[in-house]
Amino acid sequence: MLSAKSTEVVRATLPAIGGAIGDITPLFYGKMFAAHPELEKDLFNRGNQAAGDQQRALAGAIAVYATILVDENAPAPSALLSRIANKHASLGITEDQYEIVYKYLFEAIVAVLGEAVTADVAEAWTEVYWAMANDLLEIERKLYADAGVEPGQVWQQVVVRRRVQESPDTVAFVLGSRDGAPLPDFRPGQYISVQVELADGAHQIRQYSLSRAPMHDEWRITVKAIGELAGAPAGEVSNFLHHNVFDGDELRVSLPYGDLVLDEGTDPVVLVSAGIGCTPMVGMLDHLVSTTTDRTVRVVHADRSPARQAHRRELQELVDQLPSATLHHWYEDIGTRPSTDGVSLGRIDVAELDVPADAQVYLCGPMPFMEFVREGLIGRNIPADNIHYEVFGPDKWLVAAG
Repeated sequence: MLSAKSTEVVRATLPAIGGAIGDITPLFYGKMFAAHPELEKDLFNRGNQAAGDQQRALAGAIAVYATILVDENAPAPSALLSRIANKHASLGITEDQYEIVYKYLFEAIVAVLGEAVTADVAEAWTEVYWAMANDLLEIERKLYADAGVEPGQVWQQVVVRRRVQESPDTVAFVLGSRDGAPLPDFRPGQYISVQVELADGAHQIRQYSLSRAPMHDEWRITVKAIGELAGAPAGEVSNFLHHNVFDGDELRVSLPYGDLVLDEGTDPVVLVSAGIGCTPMVGMLDHLVSTTTDRTVRVVHADRSPARQAHRRELQELVDQLPSATLHHWYEDIGTRPSTDGVSLGRIDVAELDVPADAQVYLCGPMPFMEFVREGLIGRNIPADNIHYEVFGPDKWLVAAG
């Protein structure tokens, strides 16, 4: 909670700082990376930086959190904080790094706003920053404690047991421990971070969903090769894995984290994915099969074509093992194959989705896809709290989905 004085100052200055935060965050990152180049090389994803995704995510997070603090009727920012904290834990973020961010963020605020940053304004927004930081740190400490590790000590070496080509541009890696010991447990839908050393010496990190049900001896991730798109650079980590990692090689990975997890209730389940967003859904579906659930399950997947789809056969086989499950595909191109009851040509029509009113819905795929599906479901009176989503990379959708 903010002090009464700071609450009034933040409320009065939120429009100005919110309006300028798009200028503040790039300057902040530039200052921080100039002073700490190791953070850009070995912690922050350079592709997200180049595309501006990280800056937009930070700006969105701060604006949303500050708005919530000064609005007595706003809901608690639990979803926002949980998503960020899980990502931080998967990167091994520690408390001292929050001090670094604070220093350069406030230098950037002063540089952009100048004399408008009075002592009262600086004090109030310092309260906002540390309120958010302390909320995140509390969650992160619990995440580390639940995993039985000290803060930041999340990394381990694993061995690639099998490499499997899933589609022309996707590869699955089955991972095991170096000594055959059991791997840490995880919940269906969670991810691990993978860190690789690139040719320039940088140690870049990317998160990948665990694409099978929890197993003690093996993990599996499925990686899509990411090319340049709309001015964004190619995916450094994903392409490195495609070109350089094979059976018997070792990888540095984190413990599993992530807050998009399959609930253990009895409500109907609807899994909606597009492209490589199928990976957490396959893991959830595999778990439902392994636990012999009798829940109603609806699986919907969109892709460019059957030939480009990863885990296509596996998805069908898993659905076939569940007595109350159905599968529907939407393809932009099905060639000469006819449309059937389970296959449609074109993009998903939300009005045609079979979604029970009390379903728990899980979304994963490109941001515009998830936003489109979510808005359509809300338009069909599916409660927003029942719609859960996963984002690969920085979460730029905080306001729309908060």
